[in-house]
Amino acid sequence: MKVYHPVSFQDFKHSWQLMKNSLLFITFSTCLFLNGCTFILDHLPGIYRIDIKQGNIIDQEMINELRPNMTKRQVLYILGSPMLTDTFHKQRWDYVYSLREKGEPTDQKTMTLYFEGENLSRIEGDFKPTNTSGIKPSKDRTIDVPPRKLDKTIWEMITGLFDFDDVPTSGERPQNKDTSTGEPLKTPDIPN
Repeated sequence: MKVYHPVSFQDFKHSWQLMKNSLLFITFSTCLFLNGCTFILDHLPGIYRIDIKQGNIIDQEMINELRPNMTKRQVLYILGSPMLTDTFHKQRWDYVYSLREKGEPTDQKTMTLYFEGENLSRIEGDFKPTNTSGIKPSKDRTIDVPPRKLDKTIWEMITGLFDFDDVPTSGERPQNKDTSTGEPLKTPDIPN
């Protein structure tokens, strides 16, 4: 015969407190462990990290090409379409560029263009145009290459054997040519 011992309210309260403390400890330990794992994984040596580029790639040369009173179409040609266009402020274009190099913190650059009508009026942001005026000298070089005297290819030699460019069409008389000058030879006309 089994004897059942009644559980008192004090025993229930004590076990509930133990379970609650255990869950709190396990939750805290798990959070700490997972946070530690991401730190360790981010700083492991020998793991290759790629560069992550997002947004409009903008450099200083592109900004230097911008001039006041440029049309929207000209700006689109130089910088590309804006990352953000506000439907309430159509005269404002926002360009955002972010770069994360090999696990380093993200470097984010922004630029805002303001238009009056269809023309560029001002630029704000991380990039500022420099005072370079005029045409920049080209970095391209022109090299004159002397012509090469090439021998005929095998295909040209084979097709040269069957060259029918000098064969007269029907109704024409064949002309004999002088091999040294390439001029036609004069032959007397023979009556029939």
